[in-house]
Amino acid sequence: MTQPVLLLDGGLGQELIRRSTAAAHHLWSLQVMLNEPQLISDVHRDFCLAGANTACLNTYAATRARLTRGDVSVSLDSLLNRACELAHSGIEASGRKHVAAISSLPPLVASYSPDTELPMDQMITEYRELIALQQNRVDGFLAETISSVSEATAVLTAAKQSSIRIMLGLTVMDDDGLLLRSGEPLEKAVGAITAFDPLAVLINCSKPEAISQAIPLLKNSGFQFGAFANGFTSIDALKPGGVVDVLEARKDLGPEAYATYAAAWLDAGASVIGGCCEVGPDHIQVLNSLIDQRGHRRLKWTDIESL
Repeated sequence: MTQPVLLLDGGLGQELIRRSTAAAHHLWSLQVMLNEPQLISDVHRDFCLAGANTACLNTYAATRARLTRGDVSVSLDSLLNRACELAHSGIEASGRKHVAAISSLPPLVASYSPDTELPMDQMITEYRELIALQQNRVDGFLAETISSVSEATAVLTAAKQSSIRIMLGLTVMDDDGLLLRSGEPLEKAVGAITAFDPLAVLINCSKPEAISQAIPLLKNSGFQFGAFANGFTSIDALKPGGVVDVLEARKDLGPEAYATYAAAWLDAGASVIGGCCEVGPDHIQVLNSLIDQRGHRRLKWTDIESL
C-alpha cells in the first residue's frame, strides 16, 4: 500500500537568479521582491502549475541578523507581509486550489555555518518574533537548512512556545548523510527532537546521495519524514554573508535523475518530498507525475497537520 504524499515546491532563490537581470548580493532576494515583485509571483505560479501543494514564501533572508548586514530600508514586518502577498498572488494566478502559503524559518545568521549561531535565548526570541509577525498571514511554517542540534532546539522551542507545530528541515554533510553540517550525529538531532512535536522531520539542502544515507534513520525515528535536496556540486565556496551564485549547479541532476532519488525516498516511506536550491518547476513537474504514476494519495498541508 502506498503512503499519502505532500509535494513541496522547489528552490525559489535559484529560480530568481535565473530570471532576474539584477546583480546578486546577500540580501538580493529581498531586493528583487521590492524592485521586481512580479518575478516572485511568477515563480510561485510556475511551481504551483507544476503540481506543488505548497508555496514557500520569499522569507529565507528576512531575519534581523541578515538585515543588519545590508541596506534594505523596508521593515522586517513589511518584507514578511510583501512576501505573503506575492505568494498568494502566484497561487491565485495558477488557478490551483488547496495550495498552502508557508513561511521559511531559516538559519538566522548564515546557511551551513553553525559557528555563526546566536546564543540560544536570542535564537528562540528571534524565531518567536518571526512566527508572531506571520502567524495570522500564512498557513504554516517550515524550518529549513537547520545545521545543528542547538539551532533545531531553538526553532522547535520557539514553535512550542508559540503553540504551533512546524516542519523541521535539517541539512547534513554532503560526504556523510549521518552527520549534520555541525558535525553532530543526525541520530543525536533526532533524539533531541523527540521532546517536541514537529509535523515532519526532513533532510534538505544537501546532496540527494547524502539524503539517501539519512533516510533509513528518519524512517526509524517515528516521525513523518521526507526530503528536498539541492542541486549544487558543493557548498564549500559559500561563506557567511555570501551569495549562492558562487555555487555551481550539477549537470547530472535533471528532472528525471532527481526523480530517481525521490522514488527511493518514497519507497522508504517518505510522506513529504520537494526540492531545494537548483530544483526548479521542471523537476517538481516530474515529481508530480511520479506521485501520480505510483498511485499515492495527495496530501494538503492541513492533512499533514492532522497525521
